[in-house]
Amino acid sequence: MGYDFSKFGRSVFHDTVMREKLSKSTYQALRRSIDLGEPLEPDVAEVVASAMKDWAVEQGATHFTHWFQPMTTFTAGKHDAFLTPTKDGRGILEFSGKELIVGEPDASSFPNGGLRSTFEARGYTAWDCSSPAFVREGTLYIPTAFYSYTGEALDTKTPLLRSNQAINREALRVLRSFGNKTATRVSPTVGAEQEYFLIDRKTYEKRLDLKLCGRTLFGAKPPKGQEMDDHYCGRIRLRVRQFMRDLDEELWSLGVPAKTEHNEAAPAQHELAPVFEAVNVACDHNQLIMEVMRETAKKNGLACLLHEKPFEGVNGSGKHNNWSLSTNDGQNLLDPGKTPYENLQFLVFLSAVITGVDNYADLLRMSAASAGNDFRLGAHEAPPGIVSIFLGDQLWGILTHIAHGDTVSETPSCLLETGVATLPKLPKDGSDRNRTSPFAFTGNKFEFRMVGSSASVAVSSYVLNTIVADALREFADRLENCDDFDAEILSIVKDTVEQHGRIVFNGNNYTDEWVEEAARRGLPNLANTVDAVEAAVAPKNIELMERLGVMTPVECESRYEMMLENYCKVVNIEGAAMAEMTRRQILPAATDFAGKTAASYNALSAAGIKNDSIFRLLARLSELITSVEKTTGELEKALLRCEETETLRDNARMHRDEVRSVMLKLRREADDMERLISDEAWPIPTYADLLYRI
Repeated sequence: MGYDFSKFGRSVFHDTVMREKLSKSTYQALRRSIDLGEPLEPDVAEVVASAMKDWAVEQGATHFTHWFQPMTTFTAGKHDAFLTPTKDGRGILEFSGKELIVGEPDASSFPNGGLRSTFEARGYTAWDCSSPAFVREGTLYIPTAFYSYTGEALDTKTPLLRSNQAINREALRVLRSFGNKTATRVSPTVGAEQEYFLIDRKTYEKRLDLKLCGRTLFGAKPPKGQEMDDHYCGRIRLRVRQFMRDLDEELWSLGVPAKTEHNEAAPAQHELAPVFEAVNVACDHNQLIMEVMRETAKKNGLACLLHEKPFEGVNGSGKHNNWSLSTNDGQNLLDPGKTPYENLQFLVFLSAVITGVDNYADLLRMSAASAGNDFRLGAHEAPPGIVSIFLGDQLWGILTHIAHGDTVSETPSCLLETGVATLPKLPKDGSDRNRTSPFAFTGNKFEFRMVGSSASVAVSSYVLNTIVADALREFADRLENCDDFDAEILSIVKDTVEQHGRIVFNGNNYTDEWVEEAARRGLPNLANTVDAVEAAVAPKNIELMERLGVMTPVECESRYEMMLENYCKVVNIEGAAMAEMTRRQILPAATDFAGKTAASYNALSAAGIKNDSIFRLLARLSELITSVEKTTGELEKALLRCEETETLRDNARMHRDEVRSVMLKLRREADDMERLISDEAWPIPTYADLLYRI
C-alpha cells in the first residue's frame, strides 16, 4: 500500500491549520508576528493558545513542552500535562497564552559558559512563532528560544533569530538601493544534507565505545572497506530500506520535507537530504531528523551513528549546509540568471558573500569545530581546516574581468556531448561542483561542507548570516551615498576581487600544494578544535557580533568556554572508555588466548613436535600484551594530569596533545593484537561485523 501524501504535515500546526482554527483577525495578527516580527498581543496569544490546545488534543496530545536547543547539540524540554484538577475531583484541559509564549525550565544543568551560577536554577523559554508547533508521541512541541534570567542566550536558536534580523535589515537596504519596493523580507534558506551510519543494534550493544562515545576507539582495518566504490548510490539493503520507509513516513507527518536518500561512500553509510526551507525552520527540522533517525533505527533493530568519524579508515559523515538568500517577493538573490555579468544585483550579493567569508574565515571555521569533526576535516574525505570559496572558472572569470575593466561578453552555451545518438545533448553548468571545497557555489546557493554530522546547523547558519550581513551593511552604506550607482557597483566588485580574491580557489583542496598556497595567501589553517575556537573571542569577531546585534561580548565569551569545555569532556570520556575496554576486555582476552596458545605449544613440544610459527606468535602476543598494558597506564596518567591544569585552555591543549596522542598509540597496539587473535576469542565485534552484517 502506498503512502497517502495528503497526510504530509498532519501533525503540524501549520498555516492551513491556523487559517482553519483561528478567526481572520487572529490569524492575520499571528501572521504579522511570523512574517514581520511584530510582538504578539496577550489577547491574541490567548486565542491562539486555546486553538492550538484543541487541535493538539484532537491529534492525541495530553502534554505540551517548550522545545529548545541548549548548547548540547541535542534538544530538550519538560513535558507538562494539559490536565488541571478541579475542586469537585474532575479534571479540565487548560493551556493559556502565557503558557504558550513563555516557559520556565530548570536551567541549572545545561551548559552556560559562566553566564549564570549553577545554584540559580531559573531560565526561560520564549515561543518562536516563526517555526510551527507539532505533535509527537502525545506531546505538543512548541519551538522556543532559551535564555537566562538576565536575558543572555543559552541556546543556538536565539543567535540564529538575531542573525536573521540582521541580514534581513541589511539586505533590504541593498534591495531598496536597486529600487525594489515590493520585498519586505529577506530570509536565508538552508537545506542540510544529513549523513549517518546504520549498524545492527545487537552488535552495537556489544561495543562500549560506540555506546559511550559514538565512535569506535579500536578496530583493525577489514579486508574490504570502501576501496571498490561499490556502496555509493548502490542497492539499498532490505533492513535499511524499511528503516528509510519508516523514517520518511514519520518525518512527513511532522512536515519535514525529506526528499532524497541514498547510500553514501562508506559501507553502512547513508544520506538524507530535505527540500530547502527558511533557515530557522530548516534548523529545527534537522534536529528533528536526527532525533527521529535514532528512534526509528532502534525500532528497526538498528543503531544510527551520527558521529563524524565512527570508523577509522573509511569516510566520515558530514552535514553539508546549503545556504542561500530569498525574498518574500520570489527572488533568489544568489541566482546569477542567464547573464550574470549583467545581473548587477547578483554581483553585489555575491561580492558580499566573498567579502564576509574572507573577513571572517576563522569564525566560519569555528562554526564547524568539534572533537569529532577533527578526525574528518583534512582527512582527504572532507576539506582541510582552511576556508576557501569555489566559484568555478566561468563566474570567477566574470568578476576578474569586471575588476580589470575588461569588457565582458556573453559566455557561449556549452553542451555535453555523450556520443550516443539516443541521448539528448545536455547543457553544461558553468558552476560545476567542487567536492573538495569547503564553501562551494553550486548554481544559486553556497554549500558549506565543513559542518559535522552531529552538529546543529544553527551555528554555521548564524555565523554565515552575520558575516554576510556585515558586508551588506558596508555595501548599503556605499550605494546609499554614491553619485553614480552603476559605477559604485563595479567599484564594489573590483574592491572585492582585489581585497578578498585570495579566498577564491577553484582547485583541489585536498592537496598538500593547496595548504602551502593557502599559507602564502595568508589564509588561516585551523587544523583542530582547540585552535579553531579561539576565533570566538577574537576582538574583531566579538565586535562583529555586537555590531550586528547577534551576541554580546559576554555571550561570545560563554560560547568559547562551552566549546572548550565540551572538547575536554568528549576526549576525557573517550580516554576513560578506552582504558576500561583494554583493562576489562582486550587484555583479559589476549592473555587467555596467549595462555591457550602456549598450552598448545607445550603439548606439541612434549610430543616432540617443534613449531617456530607458534613460538613467534606467542612472542609477538606477549610483546603486545606488555605494551598495551603499559600504554593504558600512560593514558590513565595523562587523564589524571589533565585534572591538574589551571585553565580551561591548558586543559583542552593537554587533552589534544597528550591524551589523544597516547590514545592513538594504544589503538595501534590493540589493533595489531586483534589481527593475531582468533575471531571467537576477540571480545568485541570487528569492523567486518559492524559494517557488513545488517
